[in-house]
Amino acid sequence: MEQPPPSSTGVAARLQQVTKQYQLGKTTVHALRGIDLTIAIGSYTVICGPSGSGKSTALQLLGCLDMPTSGTLEIAGQDVIALSDAARTTFRAQHLGFVFQNFNLLPVLTALENVEYPLQLTVRDPAERRERARAMLTAVGLGDLLHRRPAELSGGQRQRVAVARAMVKRPRLVLADEPTANLDRRTGAELIALMRAMQREHQTTFILSSHDPQMIEDADERILIEDGRVVESTRRQAPLAPAQGVS
Repeated sequence: MEQPPPSSTGVAARLQQVTKQYQLGKTTVHALRGIDLTIAIGSYTVICGPSGSGKSTALQLLGCLDMPTSGTLEIAGQDVIALSDAARTTFRAQHLGFVFQNFNLLPVLTALENVEYPLQLTVRDPAERRERARAMLTAVGLGDLLHRRPAELSGGQRQRVAVARAMVKRPRLVLADEPTANLDRRTGAELIALMRAMQREHQTTFILSSHDPQMIEDADERILIEDGRVVESTRRQAPLAPAQGVS
């Protein structure tokens, strides 16, 4: 599958009049009610809102993990609705990275093997896969813990492995669903600083859903969703200073 050309408009993702409905028995659940979203390339965007508001549904659509009931959905210049299921899976593997609140690391694999794992779909050379995984773990501060399994790591260290796994593919977008939810305040702040540093260094678009006030406050753009509708979008007036590195 050919890579889509970079968007000439500077748009990483666009949703237009997107609805999403689920059938729960005889009840139709309207998770999203005609939302419009435009995410700029290289931005750090946080989608927030109360539980059940539709923010996680929006993130699933942006991650091509689900498709809208109606509307248009464009990711990295590609109309993903027009793709077949197989082509969409390939697109997701090539262009998107994911960070989950429960880490989703494979317990039988080491940190190095967990980060290397997603490259098996896109990089044929085993030596290149191993070197890229090693370099990314070093970049997130875990270069001395390559061979530890998830059970031997703290929650913050496991989430750093998850960030390294998301970034190792050099994705266009990284999607993160409540990534600080299972971390204490200090560790959560360190994770936010890490993701910010990776976003700036690699010019990767980050789109996150969160209740975390620290993460919401730090965003370039904050999108508030309530009852399946975008009710507010606030953009930072001035960009943050360039990253100085993460300890």
